[in-house]
Amino acid sequence: MTYVVTESCIKCKFTACVEVCPTDAFREGPNFLVIDPKWCIDCSQCSAECPAKAIERDDALPEELKHFIALNAELAKSWPVITQRKTPPVDADEWLLVKDKLKFLER
Repeated sequence: MTYVVTESCIKCKFTACVEVCPTDAFREGPNFLVIDPKWCIDCSQCSAECPAKAIERDDALPEELKHFIALNAELAKSWPVITQRKTPPVDADEWLLVKDKLKFLER
């Protein structure tokens, strides 16, 4: 089992979650974070820290979000590790409630 970053993180990229990760499992892209499933120990600490509610257990994902399991694994292979909180994008709060954001994902 592992935790997965889902669509709600796109263009929000709050990073409080990365500071509580005991295994440095987070990877950072231009406007999205992912969790490397090889490093996640299923501790759940990150999920509680996410203001966008974008982090969920892989076995609890609704069907329409299950493709984020493979997306996290894929992007984690090439994106760098992030371990310290950064300032979120200036318009992050405006993106919090936006749906269908996958088209805005920057690789």
